[in-house]
Amino acid sequence: MTSVKQVQVTFDCAEPVRVGRFWCEALGYVPPTPTEEFATWEDYEDTLPPEQRGSWFACSDPTGAGPRLYFQRVPEGKVVKNRLHLDVRVVTGLVGAERLAVLEAESARLTALGASRVRLMLADEENESCLVMQDVEGNEFCLD
Repeated sequence: MTSVKQVQVTFDCAEPVRVGRFWCEALGYVPPTPTEEFATWEDYEDTLPPEQRGSWFACSDPTGAGPRLYFQRVPEGKVVKNRLHLDVRVVTGLVGAERLAVLEAESARLTALGASRVRLMLADEENESCLVMQDVEGNEFCLD
């Protein structure tokens, strides 16, 4: 039996470059480096036929620890809640007021990038507080 060495998370979206650039900023990820013949990602995109421009985008963790994220254009829009979402772990190990303060600060940073705040889920007997948000196309994620 083979073992999985890497995982890529794929997002279906209307605007892959926009969504991908949001996640680059949110996570500190980087887009792929263009081949030597292109100075920038945009230079590469300009060589594609018009219908292929902006049809995909990818980004990866520069440390190699996190999964690669791939964004692909699809014709249909998002209709219902995601069946899969990312947990953005910004407050690991923090509790109480300190945890809430970091959640609020990160929420403000991501909102400035185009995210939307959905709801704050306060700690209970089983779980610590987390904040449910949506990216620039409405994909849910949690600040945890």
